[in-house]
Amino acid sequence: MPTPKVAILVAAYNAQATLDACLASLTGQTLRETEIICIDDCSTDATPDVLTRWAARDTRITLLRTPANSGQAVARNMGLERVSAPFVCMVDADDWLSADCLLTAYDVITRHPTTDTVAFSLILHYDDDGHETPYGLPGELAQGPVSGLRAFELCLDNWQLHGYYLVRTELHRRLPYDTATRLYSDDNTTRLHYLHSRQVRAAGGRYYWRQHAASMTHSFNLRRFDFMEANLSLKASLKDYERTHGALPAATFPLLERHRWYIFLASYRMYFNHLHEIPREERPALRRRLRAVLATFSRRELPPDCRRRPGYWLIPHPTLFHLQQWLFTTARRCLRLPLP
Repeated sequence: MPTPKVAILVAAYNAQATLDACLASLTGQTLRETEIICIDDCSTDATPDVLTRWAARDTRITLLRTPANSGQAVARNMGLERVSAPFVCMVDADDWLSADCLLTAYDVITRHPTTDTVAFSLILHYDDDGHETPYGLPGELAQGPVSGLRAFELCLDNWQLHGYYLVRTELHRRLPYDTATRLYSDDNTTRLHYLHSRQVRAAGGRYYWRQHAASMTHSFNLRRFDFMEANLSLKASLKDYERTHGALPAATFPLLERHRWYIFLASYRMYFNHLHEIPREERPALRRRLRAVLATFSRRELPPDCRRRPGYWLIPHPTLFHLQQWLFTTARRCLRLPLP
């Protein structure tokens, strides 16, 4: 079998409905020298059968299984250990690639030795009616390469730069998926890959990102509160980066704190909005988590625009902060305004 040029990590959990389309797109790539490492995260449906059937059909597919259901970050790290190709990407089990996606990205990254990461062209596919919308790349990246720091800033600023890309395996091994929380902390890895890249470029191959209500990130689930701790893990990683690489630009941490603050407020208000869906016995632990994250903010670090709006004030005292959020949420409901 030819030496692989690109590795693809596919973490799958109860993905029997979408795996065929995903794997058909990966095995049908015009870049034939690939290794497809599929990790079953202890699925309870027919996912293992689908994977076994595809592995019997294509020798480029390697099958792994986690010892216990652990989340996609843990599963992908297991697959990362088996990668032999010099470049690697991940594809979610419900997504797929255009036939030329990997060849296009491989061509870009091999023609530019100082480019460490190449972003795919992202297409949002909506299951409800099948329509598709380009995600769009920042104009400066569409015109040419950007520095890793600039890519990090674009990614951190409300995902102006998305997280689907081809990266050098050596860089990915230095920065495996963040497993601080079960959900969301793997987003930190995307941002750190960009930050540690010498250059980031764009490629024209298309990554199709399936949008559907069943997604953990599109429906209410207690795991969505992991977002708060995931952002804390990113802050710790950036502090570590400064200790080894020197100070980041002055705007970096205010940008991160703005991002953390708005995610925290959204989480706090989600607690109010979905209180009836949260089991009574789990509420005390969730309130402790909210209070613990609140204690990590300071007025000195928050940008001024995060401190002035009513309902957005940082009040360190947990009870008074809780009262502010209750009054804010109640007022919005009474006025029939959309809750943020």
